[in-house]
Amino acid sequence: MPDRVRRVALTGGIATGKSHVRAEFDALGVPTIDADVLARLAVAPGTAGLAAVVERFGRGMLDARGELDRRRLASIVFADAGARRDLEAIIHPQVQRATDDWFAAIDPAAHPVAIADVPLLYEVGRDRAFDRVIVVACDPETQVRRVMARDQVTEAEARQRLAAQLPIEDKVRRASFVIRTDGTVEETDRQVREVMKQLVAG
Repeated sequence: MPDRVRRVALTGGIATGKSHVRAEFDALGVPTIDADVLARLAVAPGTAGLAAVVERFGRGMLDARGELDRRRLASIVFADAGARRDLEAIIHPQVQRATDDWFAAIDPAAHPVAIADVPLLYEVGRDRAFDRVIVVACDPETQVRRVMARDQVTEAEARQRLAAQLPIEDKVRRASFVIRTDGTVEETDRQVREVMKQLVAG
């Protein structure tokens, strides 16, 4: 019996389809956690994280309800690498601790493999904390179209967001497994099942 759960990271680029892939692994019975959810919790109203964001970026980052105005903050951090690093320094240590606690609480006898969706895995040097890395990838032009449609931003803004991350092919080269989402949903799901077999096999 394994003494700990096998830690697998799921990452990729913006709008490559990580959420769908994570949901498919979840449907196959694999415990999963979304670092984006943990990041939102880290800056929820009343948290030290939100107070730190306000101290760094000003009260203009709050909406009328006292919650973080994510669109306004995004417009700043995607245009300013220094601001982005400052925000990451506030949020990522909390997300890392929460992720580590989550893995530690899983019974390896019941679940030998668990997956954490970590969008900026390589950018923040977290890949070494995992046993395997799955990269979800698609053509960069597909990413641009998806970001424009999903976030209601201009093409220039979409490309700026892509530029804030490592190029997707750099991530592909470093991955243990790659799932491409350029094709049909059925093709993506078939890849998920194949990767699942390999993860269970060790």
